Amino acid sequence: MKRYLWVLAFTSIAALGTAACSGGSSSTPAAPVDSSPSAPTASSSPPIHTITEYVVPTANAEPFGIAAGHDGNVWFTENAAGSVGRITPGGVITEFGLLSSGVVNPLAIVAGPDGDLWFTENPGNNIGRITTSGTIVEPLIAAGPEWDITAGPDGNLWFTNNLRIGKTMGGTITEYSIPPGNSGTEPNGIALGSDGNLWFTDPNSNKIGKITSSGVITEYPVPTAAAIPSRITAGPDGNLWFIEVQGNKIGKITTGGAITEYAVPTVSAYSYGIAAGPDGNIWFTESGADKIGKITTGGSITEYPVPRPDAIPWRITAGPDGNLWFTEYTGKIGKITL
Repeated sequence: MKRYLWVLAFTSIAALGTAACSGGSSSTPAAPVDSSPSAPTASSSPPIHTITEYVVPTANAEPFGIAAGHDGNVWFTENAAGSVGRITPGGVITEFGLLSSGVVNPLAIVAGPDGDLWFTENPGNNIGRITTSGTIVEPLIAAGPEWDITAGPDGNLWFTNNLRIGKTMGGTITEYSIPPGNSGTEPNGIALGSDGNLWFTDPNSNKIGKITSSGVITEYPVPTAAAIPSRITAGPDGNLWFIEVQGNKIGKITTGGAITEYAVPTVSAYSYGIAAGPDGNIWFTESGADKIGKITTGGSITEYPVPRPDAIPWRITAGPDGNLWFTEYTGKIGKITL
C-alpha cells in the first residue's frame, strides 16, 4: 500500500517518542505562543487553556481517531490495539475489543445519524459500527483501505479510500471514482460543507475535492506545491479548513473553491488533526511539535504546548462538554479546557 510522506515523517517522530506512559492524569496550564499572519491587535493577551491528559489503560494502544458521541461521551480508536475506547467528561475510560479476525487497525471515527459510532479500518478494508453501549456490529467490506469518515446530509456515512469516495448507511456501499487525470490519487480527509456537499483532501494530487450527494466530483489545486493536504473540517464561517502537512500551513477554501493559506509558526510542526471548536475558532494538532494550535477565522494563530514533550498529538474534536479533546500517539487522551 502506498504511503504518504506524512506517514514516513510520523513514523520517524514516533520512533523517537517514549512508548511507556505514567499512570493517572495530569493537568498543566498551557502557556500560549501567539503568532498572526497579519498585524497584531491591541486586544488583551490570549487566554491560558488548561490541558489535562488521561492514560489509556492498554499499553501501546496508539490512540488515533476521536469523535464526540451522542451519549455525551468522547469516543476514540486504538489503532495498534484494534479497539475502540470511550472516555467520559470526567476522564473514565472504557475499552471495547473489535470482532474482526486478522489485522484490525481502526482509524477514523464519527457519530452517525443513527446514534452509533462508525469507524474505518486500514488495513482491513472495513467500515465498522459500535453502539454507545459497546456492542460491535460486524463490519461492511469496501473496495480498498479506508481513511476518513463523516456524516453526510443524506443520512449516509461518507468515507475516503484508495481512488474513491464511498457512502453507506449499513447493508450496501456505493463508491465513486476520482476523475481521470489524477495519477496516484488517494483521497484522505472528508467533511460536510455548509453548501451540503462533501469536501475531501487529495494529498497525492495536491488538491481539495468536492463531491455532491449524487457523486459529481470537482477538484481545486492547492497553491503550495507538494503541500500534502490531509485532514479537513467545516468552519463556523461557512468555509472548509484543512491541514497542509508538508506545506506547514493551514488552508481555507470557500465553497466556491477559492483557497487562502496561513503559515504555521513552528517549523516542521507536522500538523495533522483539525476541528472546529465551540469558541468559534479552528483547532489543530501539531504532531511534530507536541502543540495544539488555534486559528481564528481571520487567520491569527496561537499555539499551546502539550505538557508531555513526547505526546505526538494526532486527531482532535469538539467534545460534548464544550472543550476540545485529542488523541496522543504515545498512549493518552488529552483535553484542552476552553
